Amino acid sequence: MSERSAADEARIERLTCVITGAASERGIGRGVALTLARHGRPLALLDLDEDGLVTAAEAARAAGAPHVVTARVDIADEASVDTALTAVEQDEGAPAVGALVSCAGIANPTPFLEMTSAAFERTLRINTLGTFHLARRVLPGMLDQGLGRILAIGSTAAQDGGGNYSTSAYAASKAGVEGLLRGLAKETAGTGVTTAVIAPANIDTDIMGGRLEGERREQFVARTPVGRLGTTEELGELVAYLVGAHGGFTTGATYNLNGGLRVG
Repeated sequence: MSERSAADEARIERLTCVITGAASERGIGRGVALTLARHGRPLALLDLDEDGLVTAAEAARAAGAPHVVTARVDIADEASVDTALTAVEQDEGAPAVGALVSCAGIANPTPFLEMTSAAFERTLRINTLGTFHLARRVLPGMLDQGLGRILAIGSTAAQDGGGNYSTSAYAASKAGVEGLLRGLAKETAGTGVTTAVIAPANIDTDIMGGRLEGERREQFVARTPVGRLGTTEELGELVAYLVGAHGGFTTGATYNLNGGLRVG
């Protein structure tokens, strides 16, 4: 194997970064999109919510993204993923896809004995299979260009079984995401494609049963050793590093971003 050039990886920042789950104003996907926009990255924003995507695109352009394209997608549906990414690839002016940040997902706080097979399967279909659909679709182009970053948002629940809000189905789905990207890291070793998972907890979003306010907020803060909730901007900066020019010497790793809720 010939030695790869670290300097060559700087071109990743001129390529399009695909972000799913970008429509929700207070979601992780939106925070990641705005952070990468401030870094001057071309973006493709994907979500089920087309109205939310319009707002997200406007905000990303205002934050500094040189090119923004949007597409509606249901990540649980392989055909929908293919249609959305084909639209991105055919968008005039959009650079080739260089990075995928899979943020779209659902929480599920249902106790195990109350969980139906259909609800369990839906959680895995969106969180785990959705990540597979996205990665499977973008990987060939990344291999062709010899460069790519595939990153997914996992959860501390994958490591400790949940209980902070979501329970076993969510934990299983996010454990699947971690295993998937670890395996993909080995399969793509030496190709210029790297993978990573960020496992957050207690980020100030609405996914844990709505906005964290009042007594609920106090409870989540009290459980967080650093004494506050995390922000989507902090998470976005970690994403920016991992999908950026200097993120090519790490692959297959999970990065905990949880305020000390889980150490190790």
